[in-house]
Formats: sequence, C-alpha cells, structure tokens
Amino acid sequence: MHILITGGAGFLGSHLCDYLLEQGHRVTAMDNLLTGNVDNLSHIRSPEFSFIRYDVTNFIYVQDQVDFVMHFASPASPFDYLKFPIHTLKVGAHGTHNALGLAKAKGAKFLLASTSEVYGDPLVHPQPETYWGNVNPIGIRGVYDEAKRFAEAITMAYHRYHGLDTKIVRIFNTFGPRMRVEDGRAVPNFINQAIHNQDITVFGDGSQTRSFGYVSDLVAGLYKLMMSDQNEPVNIGNPQELTVKEMAETIVKLTNSKSKIVYQDLPEDDPKIRQPDISKAKRVLDWEPKVPVREGLEKTIEWFVKHSQRA
Repeated sequence: MHILITGGAGFLGSHLCDYLLEQGHRVTAMDNLLTGNVDNLSHIRSPEFSFIRYDVTNFIYVQDQVDFVMHFASPASPFDYLKFPIHTLKVGAHGTHNALGLAKAKGAKFLLASTSEVYGDPLVHPQPETYWGNVNPIGIRGVYDEAKRFAEAITMAYHRYHGLDTKIVRIFNTFGPRMRVEDGRAVPNFINQAIHNQDITVFGDGSQTRSFGYVSDLVAGLYKLMMSDQNEPVNIGNPQELTVKEMAETIVKLTNSKSKIVYQDLPEDDPKIRQPDISKAKRVLDWEPKVPVREGLEKTIEWFVKHSQRA
C-alpha cells in the first residue's frame, strides 16, 4: 500500500513510518514541523519513503494514488497545545476534515490518532471505549481534548454518511526514543532532569496515575487496527497503572541520579487517574502490550543520554 502519514515527523509518526516500511509498504510523511523534526526521519534510506513539508489545515493534494491516510498531525503535549491553542483546534477540525477529504477522493482507508484525553478527568475507571468522558470544554486543556473529540465525530460522520472505511485509535500515554527533550510530558521531563542531576518536577502530590506504554507496542497495535474491520474507537495502551511519583522514583533509580523530587501545584483539569480498558483490543485485535515499563524506560534513557551527549 501507499500510506500517507500526517504528522509523520513527530515522535509517534516517525516510528510508524519505520514500522510500515519494514512491512513492505510505501510511505509518505507529511508534517509542517511545528512540533515534529526531520531528524526523526533522517535515518530512513528507503526509496519507498518520501517527505512533504506541509500544513494539513490547508487543502491536501497528493498526485499519486493513496491507499491509506493516517492522521497523526497535532501538538500532543500540554506544553505544545497550550503554546499553540488555535492551531491545535484547527488541526483537529480543518486538518481532520482535509485528511478525510483526501481519503474520500482517493478511495483510501483512514485512521485517526485520537487520545485518552477524550475521557478528560474520568469518573469511570478503567476507561472503556463506551465511556463518554468528563471534559471541561472551556478549560485550558480543552483545546486538545475537544479538538480530538471533534475529530472523532467527523471521522464517524464520514464513515456513516460517505461510507468511508475509518478507524479510530485512542492512544494512552506512550513513551520511547525520539521524544523531544522539551516535550513537557512526564517521562521525557523526568529523564532529562535525572540525567543532569536536576530536581525532578512532579505536579501535585504525585499520587495521580498514568498508564505508560512503550512505543513499539503502540505501533504494533496500530498496524493490527489498520488491518482490521473495526470502525469504532479502540483503546491502545498499557493497563499497568503507576503513580507519577512512582514513575519519577523509577527513573531516578534507573539513571543512578542524584536528583531530588520536588513538588509543584497541579495544573488545571489535570486528570487524577488514567488507565485503559483494553479488553476490546484483546478481543478484536488480539493485541496487548509486551514490553515491560522498566525495559522500555531503559531503552528510552539510553536514547536520551546519547542525544544529550550530542547536543
């Protein structure tokens, strides 16, 4: 297949490019480089790969036949979407509409990268796909949450109205190599602070939970979803729930760091709990995570150390 990946120079998009090329597909990555980086793709030497620098909030035209559109374009960390709130909303609305329009014009299948953030600060735990969420639409995080919720709505509308073969993945916290040092999320923040023996910044008292999954597991799940007949959302994430404090302590230990954990006020609308119910992914995709969190952290720390030494 010829697969177009919007946001292809980002953390997840670049790993997806690698995986799809390994599976024998032709891949075109599209990215405006607002938060993506071409360095994430610089190792690719395949003649089956191409890169287009483009902002998908504008009309998307691709001359060649496209068999699958995977829409991953969007700022994804609180640091980024609070810095670019309007663009985050635009890429969720206009960008998704344009990507769906391309898929329709080409007769292609479509996959939307949605997020566990559609569940907001959940009142149901763990979160199944049937849960509608608890989101503050006018809070500071609402620009990302509502952009993704709208993206899901228009994706399902294209499926129902136009008969487009669409997939929706709700991605839970994912980490691995190629995360930006200044990403702002817990794992890259903690690793960067730990390898430099700086204070580890934990928001709140650290008792809020997250479910951290390694990037190779996510990409394998994405591919299974691509090849499935599922049209409604599927959670992909690691159901192993950790407190943020436990994650910070684990990273300090793995890096032999002298860092101390310090606490700051919890940001507005920061979710208190987060854990995927992956029973649907197990049942319909035969998927579940395989990489233990500790093993994934060791690989990620190794990448951050090498990246830090080059800087």
